Amino acid sequence: MTTVRTVATYEIVQITYPRPPVTERDELGMAVGRVIDSSLSRYSHEAGQRRRPTVASIQRFASEMLDSELLDADLILAAADREKVLASVDGVLAAFRKSEIFGLSRPRSRLLLINERVGVYAQPDYWDRRARFYEMKSYRAVPMPPDVALQLEYFQLAFAGMTGILACFDRHATPVETTLLTVPPISEERARAALRAAYDIGLEHGMEKVLEYVDAPLVRYAIET
Repeated sequence: MTTVRTVATYEIVQITYPRPPVTERDELGMAVGRVIDSSLSRYSHEAGQRRRPTVASIQRFASEMLDSELLDADLILAAADREKVLASVDGVLAAFRKSEIFGLSRPRSRLLLINERVGVYAQPDYWDRRARFYEMKSYRAVPMPPDVALQLEYFQLAFAGMTGILACFDRHATPVETTLLTVPPISEERARAALRAAYDIGLEHGMEKVLEYVDAPLVRYAIET
């Protein structure tokens, strides 16, 4: 049996770009982001399965998930503020419905296996199964922040040969503003740096797993150590 140390892409990003202490406003923003991510994923998946999901059913799902997220985070929203949040979710749903992403599925997570010792799980939000993958943000991430750029680099390494698209549905804009940004191909220099960082972080922080039991497609890379 072969053991490797594994980390997720988001863990590498968080370690590389640590966030300041989380405020109550941050917690609310993250909760809303999770509601939007899950609602869009459900909406797109059901549409892709030809189940003809109704807007009302997705709105109901979003409302119930928001209440669950608020409860978990021990946050209380006034009725008017809750309605504003749900209105922003509705705006993103409407913009998403009109985009090229609607109906696409989420790909299986792939494992970047570096030097047969460190594995990095990489899974963008959507793909067309042929030429493009999409990472979705419910805010305007243009110009691209460094943490988002790093995240996309690992997705490019995992889905080599595919074009990466950063899809922004800015819930803070009225009406919601949609931006689809084609990500430039990753350079050899940036690829080496990203793999090196992942290798070092994985060795220090990764969780040990038996490679033969990992249920994910492997994408192998070798770097100098």
